[in-house]
Amino acid sequence: MQPDTVENVTEGMSPEVEPEVPERTAPVRVTLRARLAARRERHPTAVRNVRWAVTVLAAVLVLGALLLPNRLTALHVDRFLRIPVEAIIGAAVALALPRRPRLVVAVLSGAALGALTIVNLLDMGFDEYLGRPFNVVLDWELLPDAQSYIQDSMGRAVEIGATVGAVVLVLLSLSLMALAMVRLSNLLALHKQVATRATLAATTVWVLCSALGLQIMGVPIASDRTAGAVAIQAARVRDTLRDEAEFQKVAKVDEFGNTPPGQLVPDLRGKDMIFTFIESYGRSAIEDPVEAPGVDATLDARTKALAKAGFHAKSGWLTSATYGGSSWLGHSTTMSGLWISNQQRYRTLMASDHMSLTEAFKKTGDWDTVGIMPGVQKSWPESKFYGLDSYRNAFQMGYKGPKFSWSTMPDQYALQQFQNLEHSKKRSKPLMSLVILTSSHQPWAPIPKMVPWDDLGDGSVFNAIHKAGNKPSDIIASSPKSQAEYGKSVQYSVTALTQWLERYGNDNTVLVFLGDHQPIARVSGNHASRDVPISIVAKDPKVLDKIDSWGWSDGLRPAHDAPVWKMSAFRDRFLTAYGSTPHPKKD
Repeated sequence: MQPDTVENVTEGMSPEVEPEVPERTAPVRVTLRARLAARRERHPTAVRNVRWAVTVLAAVLVLGALLLPNRLTALHVDRFLRIPVEAIIGAAVALALPRRPRLVVAVLSGAALGALTIVNLLDMGFDEYLGRPFNVVLDWELLPDAQSYIQDSMGRAVEIGATVGAVVLVLLSLSLMALAMVRLSNLLALHKQVATRATLAATTVWVLCSALGLQIMGVPIASDRTAGAVAIQAARVRDTLRDEAEFQKVAKVDEFGNTPPGQLVPDLRGKDMIFTFIESYGRSAIEDPVEAPGVDATLDARTKALAKAGFHAKSGWLTSATYGGSSWLGHSTTMSGLWISNQQRYRTLMASDHMSLTEAFKKTGDWDTVGIMPGVQKSWPESKFYGLDSYRNAFQMGYKGPKFSWSTMPDQYALQQFQNLEHSKKRSKPLMSLVILTSSHQPWAPIPKMVPWDDLGDGSVFNAIHKAGNKPSDIIASSPKSQAEYGKSVQYSVTALTQWLERYGNDNTVLVFLGDHQPIARVSGNHASRDVPISIVAKDPKVLDKIDSWGWSDGLRPAHDAPVWKMSAFRDRFLTAYGSTPHPKKD
């Protein structure tokens, strides 16, 4: 027992009497110290090895975190063979501080390094799936959507496991990094003279490597990765806050905001208008060597089938405001004529009175307006922005079949219910419809197949197809399999939509359909564009004549060199082409 402990225990007692302290009531601190001391005496080599192992692990954790890149494509060994200047600065600070401030700084800096590690990992995930880094201001609210996606795609058990794993990872990252920093700072203080010389030597080496531009396999030896990452995050926060204020002003400006109803789309009066987004229908589907052969053959075959039914098409390219996901950003960009590239812009737009393309039809008073939203599984206040008289979500279309991963129902079924519930109704006005198709949503397993239209019923016919299909786990980790299945899903969606048009379209039907964004990098590649195809299909030749000056390709497949516009340019070009007169509304 330590002397100071004995003194505490015996305080106030006669010095001649040796107190008896039962072992079970001894302070835990004393018991642990005694046991550890005994073990050190019995196993000195093992204890020394454990200490070294812990120290090495602490150093690996800290150095790894300091050098960790924020992109999967940069995750190579050479990235971890550099000298981080932050480690040198940290060592100098630890050597200069007294014990208590040193421990406080070690804990705080370790926790901060753990937090930065988490942000770097989020950057990797967002870059892989959404083609952009994580935004520490805006993107936290997307994490519940990620949970829902995992549950819908992989099942509840996997979602729970992933959530628990993520929470554990966060806690471990924060706590272990703090403990590692404490361990290393204590080691530096214990061997202060040696540590000081080593720190000076490391400083000299780092300065020389930086000045001479020395590299290992093309990567600079002198690293300031963590300082740079912090500066980048700070710049993102600053730019996000600045963008929020600027976009509020932009959203108040509208080239057609004050256009009288009678001067909106006069050249489409009497037409049944259908605006359709096909999930993840991107340029890669048409041009990638793996996906393109099947998709191009389908587009060409469906062009011929539509022509036989009297329909003709023109197609071009739009550059989407999003990539890999966040489809609502693509939808709102197309319909608003504004560049909606993040969640803050989306919220600002939805709360504004900026006119959407679909709302323009409602404002005329000459169309009924409806939405078909099989991907919506909760309240959807955005319907007001889109100018919809009503909309039908996933629970309002009578589907009794199986979910196909994230997609609540096959596109063919959703389109048939659109026909049954809305399009076939006798109306005093033509119909303007906004239809969002979801069967080509990742992970592209299982994929529905076309069935006879008259056999769709309540969707139970898809049970056998679902059972025979791939499981998400079969393809989700394989790029070649994901590419092949993605291509099949696009073929299915295009076929379902164009067959519906053949079956139910008429002389006054005008269909505008496009992709919302490219598929994730695992399918489209790390350097894919953000372009998506767009087509306008109609029987009335005057409809396509109005856009002849656009230079779009004939048919459903846009040529490689067909015009490419930003997605935000489409609204105003469309309104202008069909006779709308600009009457700007300004802030």
